[in-house]
Amino acid sequence: MRSQILFLLLGVMWGWSQPGGASLRGADAGAVDFSSDVMAVLSKAGCNQGTCHGNRSGKGGFKLSLRGQDPAFDYRALTRGPRGRRIDRVIPEKSLILLKPAAEVSHEGGRRFRAGDAPFEILRNWIRSGAPGPDSRSAKLERLEVSPGKELEVLVDPVAELQVRVHAVFSDGTRKDVSEFAVYEPVGDTVEVSSRGLVRRSAFGESTVLVRYLGRQEPVRVAFVPSGKGYEWRGPLEKNFIDKAIFGKLKRLRLNSSVVCDDTVFLRRATLDLAGRLPTSDEARAFISAAGPGKRARKIDELLATAGFADFWALKWGDLLRNEEKVLDRKGVQVFQRWIRESIASGKPLDVFAREILTARGSTYRNPPANYLRANRDVLQRAENTAQVFLGVRLACAKCHNHPFERWTQDDYYGWAALFSRVRYKVFENKRRDGLDKNAFVGEQVVWIAREGELKDPRDGKRVAPLLLGTKTGSPGEKDDPLEFLADWVTSRGNPFFSRSLANRIWFNLMGKGLVDPVDDFRATNPSSHPELLGRLARELEEGGFELRKVIRLIMNSSAYQLSSVPVDSNGKVETGFARVLPRRLDAEQLVDGLAQVIGVSPSFNGYPRGIRAVQLPGTNAILPRYKKPSSADVFLKLFGKPDRMLTCECERMSQTHLAQAFHLVSGPMLHDMISSGDNRLGVLADSGLDELELVSELYWSALGRPPSEIETASARRLFSSAGGGRAALEDLAWALVNSKEFLLRR
Repeated sequence: MRSQILFLLLGVMWGWSQPGGASLRGADAGAVDFSSDVMAVLSKAGCNQGTCHGNRSGKGGFKLSLRGQDPAFDYRALTRGPRGRRIDRVIPEKSLILLKPAAEVSHEGGRRFRAGDAPFEILRNWIRSGAPGPDSRSAKLERLEVSPGKELEVLVDPVAELQVRVHAVFSDGTRKDVSEFAVYEPVGDTVEVSSRGLVRRSAFGESTVLVRYLGRQEPVRVAFVPSGKGYEWRGPLEKNFIDKAIFGKLKRLRLNSSVVCDDTVFLRRATLDLAGRLPTSDEARAFISAAGPGKRARKIDELLATAGFADFWALKWGDLLRNEEKVLDRKGVQVFQRWIRESIASGKPLDVFAREILTARGSTYRNPPANYLRANRDVLQRAENTAQVFLGVRLACAKCHNHPFERWTQDDYYGWAALFSRVRYKVFENKRRDGLDKNAFVGEQVVWIAREGELKDPRDGKRVAPLLLGTKTGSPGEKDDPLEFLADWVTSRGNPFFSRSLANRIWFNLMGKGLVDPVDDFRATNPSSHPELLGRLARELEEGGFELRKVIRLIMNSSAYQLSSVPVDSNGKVETGFARVLPRRLDAEQLVDGLAQVIGVSPSFNGYPRGIRAVQLPGTNAILPRYKKPSSADVFLKLFGKPDRMLTCECERMSQTHLAQAFHLVSGPMLHDMISSGDNRLGVLADSGLDELELVSELYWSALGRPPSEIETASARRLFSSAGGGRAALEDLAWALVNSKEFLLRR
């Protein structure tokens, strides 16, 4: 009885309060608000990071919600944890939540603050005031005001520091400087940021600092540039608004662009980008000899009208839409690829293309776009992949917790996924490919939409109301077809994602890097390198009726697209800003088709007639009879990065180089068989009666799209002399050319 009385008296002395009581924000006098003050301290100290107590299993028997997404959960963990409370109401200074981060007792995470520091005082005052919990009446954080803002801040040497200021604006109108309690996360290694937001240059270049406070995040874009005394812009002429945006930023960064590439480089680049192949020797000679300032624009138009354009860009969409044999079967892959190709060849607007895919149902053989839903069998997979392909939004993180780098919450995730919950499949008398995968059927299927169907929230088991992504009222009515409702919104002019995502994908495929990079990761904390340019391209796409060729034509006619890959003094160490073209390895299909074109013999792909180009293959050629081995060409494609199409991501296509690729180019079976074939082009040339110079010239024009230089001609003559001339010399020269960097790289 006495102990109970003493306990109550101590409660009066220390001013205990119950959760839900009134609270004030601040570390000084008065109570401390748990949601806005204590949670900010836990985030600032890193306690709720995934590497610490925000880990799925917690650390040391203590678990917090990841990045503070659930204040109520964290309050229970601090005050009623199953393995001991972290606070001491009687003697606050003895609370583990103070002793451990202050390193006054053993702490695996080390010292996070010291006694007397503001975080320490906030936590102590909170405990002294009775450790009140989250209060629904407390003002909510509405936005962050960060200085500098979203515009790129350019700082010229000798300036080497930038102080970031952060103010939090709450629903009651309060505006508070939270610079000390915001979290600063630099992207890249060109800057370092102190705990109070002082950005210091560690190298010249552009960087982004992610500023996070409670549930809000904002990016700060900063560039530290050398003084460049005597800097003078020496770039090419601006041809359109693309050049104005690209060159305008380069001027701010005190960089010069490379010069415009020559005709041989342009023709090879444009033919690879549009048709996925090399220009023939006749095409190259004709283009180089043509006169007139408009010949590049005419060549772009000519390539856009070819069948090769439809083949190559259908390949790109086939990758994204998961057109592969394991789930769809070979016939499904073929009809889907044919539909994609015909859509591109006919100039079908991209919004119509997207709508037909999202709303397709019926037979996967007779209505080919229904294969998209067949490939994405699971409701969550449909939701994630649709957002990534058509909106450029990666939602996967929000499946288990609120997105750590974006506004998307678990409520957003499951509301979006619920739109796909009524998709059903009818399987005819077809068989499973094996007994392990219940979805891998061989044969026709029917995709249909059930009248009823719902998604249960795994957190509480309750029904989830369907909701369009990023909206509060975008929910279909009871009589609405959910996929028609979704397609209306996705392709609408008011959608903030669709046109920007498409414009960014087109830019990526032509320029090698997206204005937003990664290309399908649009979020506030991953800003565009040129936000105004991206917005303008999106408007051009919308106003042009979502015609793919119009935007491609606009980009390729710019000086920015036609820049050389040869650096100048100021941009030699810079890989951002599009100051020059960055060479990249040819895609797997481009390499195979290029080798076939130069050597004059088609490789064999299992299950397809000889003569089909690699860029025309409908799927991944992944399913073969058990008794049949993949052809050397199929192995080559896989080795050089042809994706399995298991992901709806550009990142699945591997563009890196490795030693095994070098071995296959030097002595691999596919190239060996092509060069040694008795009926290839080399034999025809050997018997043509052309002299050595003409033979050498023809191979150079075929492989590299240009004539040999004097040094190269002299070297080839020595080769012909040592090899005895004839076919043997041609084989050696062809092998050398197709192994050169100039052949293997798109530059």
